[in-house]
Amino acid sequence: MDALGVVFGLMLLFGVAVLSMLVVAGVKAAKAVAAKVDRAEANARRQVENVTLKAKSFTKPGAQGRLSAVRLGLRTTLDSTRKVLEAGLPQDSQLAEPLQLLARLDDHAAELDRELRLLEREPDPVRIETKLPELSERADRITHAAESMRWAAQDRLHRFAADELSRLAEECEQEAGALRHWDTAAAGASASAQAAASGTGSASAGSAPAGATPVDSTRKGIGFGGQQLSTEEFLGLTKQRLRKQTG
Repeated sequence: MDALGVVFGLMLLFGVAVLSMLVVAGVKAAKAVAAKVDRAEANARRQVENVTLKAKSFTKPGAQGRLSAVRLGLRTTLDSTRKVLEAGLPQDSQLAEPLQLLARLDDHAAELDRELRLLEREPDPVRIETKLPELSERADRITHAAESMRWAAQDRLHRFAADELSRLAEECEQEAGALRHWDTAAAGASASAQAAASGTGSASAGSAPAGATPVDSTRKGIGFGGQQLSTEEFLGLTKQRLRKQTG
């Protein structure tokens, strides 16, 4: 009974642990889905606001139109810079610090956007004309800082891409040279074969043709009395005989 109780207790603890893990995973998944939905809603709302601001900047004359243009330019610049930095972050970890600086710029831009929104509701045009230069100057400072980081990040990514392309081109040239190595080897083999053929031809020209009978440099003798005599000896014997016969 004690053993069964221990086994039952272990199974119960295991079941509680699995249930807890499932609950935690479910809560995390729900939070992730909720965060994703919130981001989608925020992006959709921001897109609608941007379209509205663009329409106001073209349709409303005077200070109201300039206010809408300032707000639209501020949003567009920050969004463009964020997209460039986030896109390049996987390839270049150095862009993490500019992203942190951009987050701080976002805080200043959000505060400025609230002031501009309040100024849009101001019924007194004189006050709008008075406050607008100061707010526009702040917006220019924020947009200039954001644009500087975006342009620097673009130049950095372009430089990295150019360096990588140069290294790749050099490797391709080296590989092409390695592939053409057979041409050099074939040329060396051909030269060796020609040299061997030339040496064989010279040796053949200096020797007698195959199957030819060698020529003896000595004169052949004349057979006389079973002996091989030379021509001079034969003539000498003939003269001696003639003298004996005449004598």
